[in-house]
Amino acid sequence: MATSPTVAPDKASQVTRQLYPNYKVIVLNDDFNTFQHVAECLMKYIPGMTGDQAWQLTNQIHSDGQATVWVGPQEQAELYHQQLSRAGLTMAPLEKA
Repeated sequence: MATSPTVAPDKASQVTRQLYPNYKVIVLNDDFNTFQHVAECLMKYIPGMTGDQAWQLTNQIHSDGQATVWVGPQEQAELYHQQLSRAGLTMAPLEKA
């Protein structure tokens, strides 16, 4: 019994679109940064961060031990992570959202 060859669909005609993953910028609690310093850094380096948001996140960092302060594309996440780290905040490694 003869079998005909299987013809696979042309992969070149199939377009799979994948979005780039988002990354989380996470600030950790520590024993040496003041609430004021953390809130000021968040307002300075995270675009659109209001005073109220910064203080809410600062309280979350203190009470929960950490808070995600920004989520978005990797390149921007790396920049914000680096800026906050250079300002003395204790940072978790970037992680995919």
